Amino acid sequence: MRILIIALSGIGDALMFTPALKLLKQAYPNSQIDALVMFKGVEDIYSRLEEINKIHLHDYLKASKLNSLSFTLSLRGRYDLSINVYPANRKEYNLISFLIGAGKRAAVNYLRQGNSNLSFLNNILTVEDDSLHNVDENIKLIEKVTGKLFKERPPLNFPLRNDETSFAEKLLLSLGIKEEDKVIGLHPGCATLKNHTKRRWEPEKFSRLARLLIHEFNAKVLIFGGPDEMTLKEKVSYGINSPNAFTVDTKSLAETAAVMKRCNLFITNDSSLMHVASAMKLKTVAVIGPTNTNYIHPWQTEYKIASLNLDCAPCFHYSPKPLTCSRTDLQFKCIKELEVEQVYKTAGEFLRMD
Repeated sequence: MRILIIALSGIGDALMFTPALKLLKQAYPNSQIDALVMFKGVEDIYSRLEEINKIHLHDYLKASKLNSLSFTLSLRGRYDLSINVYPANRKEYNLISFLIGAGKRAAVNYLRQGNSNLSFLNNILTVEDDSLHNVDENIKLIEKVTGKLFKERPPLNFPLRNDETSFAEKLLLSLGIKEEDKVIGLHPGCATLKNHTKRRWEPEKFSRLARLLIHEFNAKVLIFGGPDEMTLKEKVSYGINSPNAFTVDTKSLAETAAVMKRCNLFITNDSSLMHVASAMKLKTVAVIGPTNTNYIHPWQTEYKIASLNLDCAPCFHYSPKPLTCSRTDLQFKCIKELEVEQVYKTAGEFLRMD
């Protein structure tokens, strides 16, 4: 069987499909499984997975519509089964799957705006469940595809190579970080599409939090982020103003993950690096505002959620709509009024255990 995994929605979503991918390969051990991806970080992860045979990389956001149509049609007729990685059920992804033309096309149907997003173009559907984690949604979809029930819930899979581990060791040595040091990672960024910057805790609060952690625990703080978050990292570092704080610059997502593995604790917005932290089995504090934590909480690692748990939350559900807030008193109160002291207390619960 020739199978195409359509993982266009982002790094975190692609990483949260890896447990289902393992089960899919177990069910169809002789299958050829390829992947269609849009981001280099996803290619970085999937290129090292033994389940994946080939990766098709195409940037649908930057390429012209004509170029994207031509690329998509070049895949037509080459696959028996295509699977849209949850939560990629936007009409664009469903149309891409339909044009590729696999006889079986599988996806999770949104509870909200499913039909308007052309879910009917798929012929294997499961219904979205707000109580389930993304990993479980993907596994439920694989169960529908294969007709098998899986008791196993595998971890996220992001294997690192020796050269990436060596890079991390050299970088940490250059920063003067010793084996006995308590190292705390911060990720002040997150996705920017569809107004998702509103999920971010303010960089000034990350800086204040870091100053407290350095003072109380004599911690070394590493500030992480992608290539487009350089300014954000520098802003947080400037606000910390300590020789114990360092921005981390790498050439790939895998190098970033290798450095992250050294962290005793990782404090992050709802972001792709939160899921990378899960794959690295890091103790994690997730700073959450409007997102449904059932969907995205760190998977199979020790974690704590720092959240106000307002009555109006969660208000972010998967759909093509940009993130909005219905409050009239303070827009995105759930993240704006989350104070440094609460996140510091949550982090301290981990750090005092060490």
